[in-house]
Amino acid sequence: MADRPNLAARLWYDAVYWSTFTFFKFGFSLRWDGWGNMPTSGPLLVLANHQSMFDPVLVGLASRRYLSYLARKNLFEQPVLAPLIRSLNAIPIDRGLGKDGIQAVLDALGQGQAVLIFPEGERTQDGEVQPLKPGVSLLIKRLSCPIVPVGIAGAFAAWGRFTKIPRPSPLLLPPESSSIAISVGRPIDTGRYKGKNRDAMMADLHNELVKQFEMAEKLRRK
Repeated sequence: MADRPNLAARLWYDAVYWSTFTFFKFGFSLRWDGWGNMPTSGPLLVLANHQSMFDPVLVGLASRRYLSYLARKNLFEQPVLAPLIRSLNAIPIDRGLGKDGIQAVLDALGQGQAVLIFPEGERTQDGEVQPLKPGVSLLIKRLSCPIVPVGIAGAFAAWGRFTKIPRPSPLLLPPESSSIAISVGRPIDTGRYKGKNRDAMMADLHNELVKQFEMAEKLRRK
């Protein structure tokens, strides 16, 4: 789905949006902040920490525009999941952000889309923001669009990689550790990284994600 999807695609995306909003708002006490920080038009790279399988949907709920997502190629081979992720404009990539993945992101950005990636490369092992994968720096060096950092908190407790089934935190009951919140940061101008080496760039991006993660953690219903 491009940044300006056709009517059918827009209606489908909106239907998924409102149904999942209801699910997370009442089932996981979802909160978010920074809605206005997401630019409403033009190419945009959205970076988020990765806590759970819920994350692509959660970031989409905190965005005021349609997002494209990266998804591993093997997910497109699953008969039930493949049609769904295709309908939501998922971009197939290998497990890592390799050459093909970088080009796929650049192609989507060239069409004016907002693309979400998880620069840690996999779900966190402990709930904290993990080091970023090296391929991210190669992508950033070729960008000329803003970058928006997004922090997710509570999703690791809700459905982390070691949790077999989701653990809800219903809105109408006392809060649990699995209540979820999202913080959207201000856009970063890629000019900020001109002349910086890879380590400095990666450290700065990591710090931005940690900052948003900590803000989301403060925002969670407790």
